[in-house]
Amino acid sequence: MSLIEESEVVLIGSWASMFSSRVQIALAEKGINYEYVDEGLLETKSPLLLKHNPIYKKIPVLIHKGKPICESKIIVEYIDETWKEGYSLLPSDPYLKSQAAFWVDYIDRHIFKGTRMILDSNGEEMQKGVEEFLGYLKVLERELGEKPYFNGEFFGFVDMALVCYYSHIIANETIGHFSVEKDCPKLAFWATQCMKRESVSKALSDPNKICELFIEYRKKAGVED
Repeated sequence: MSLIEESEVVLIGSWASMFSSRVQIALAEKGINYEYVDEGLLETKSPLLLKHNPIYKKIPVLIHKGKPICESKIIVEYIDETWKEGYSLLPSDPYLKSQAAFWVDYIDRHIFKGTRMILDSNGEEMQKGVEEFLGYLKVLERELGEKPYFNGEFFGFVDMALVCYYSHIIANETIGHFSVEKDCPKLAFWATQCMKRESVSKALSDPNKICELFIEYRKKAGVED
């Protein structure tokens, strides 16, 4: 009997993926037991991944009772709607839910773009990338305001959407020579509080390993000697 047949919930992910971490955080917050399959960093996609995400051929993929769900935002929404025990990851109010979806979309558009700009550049171009990236973070810091979490008093969808980038941002600080704590102190404090949650700390990769991966990538791409 295969792993998929034996386990009700399976997550295909990668240790270096912030999107895999996002799903792992959601599963942990809901107390869901699951089997984890690491896809690794090889360019050759596994038969398991190709079978369950033949369109985009990328992780993460959640397999629930043999049925695949793809794309991390969609997976988190599915988890929240399927396992209703415990508190909700998404607001129940339609307007608040729409606002959470807006900010998660903002994060995946701009924070992902910002990390790539720093990773793929050097010199003056990198400095411009750092400034643009910090601008995106400052927008999020203003949205956070004085609240403990983006959703208010409770850790939720927007928090897990952003905190999954934590290790990658720390790695980018080393490469880009900037400090989120200096430029966005409230956001840095929010991240520190999020990291105290077991669901978050266990899901995120070691920032040092991510930094090593980034440096290796930059050397292969000819961006760094």
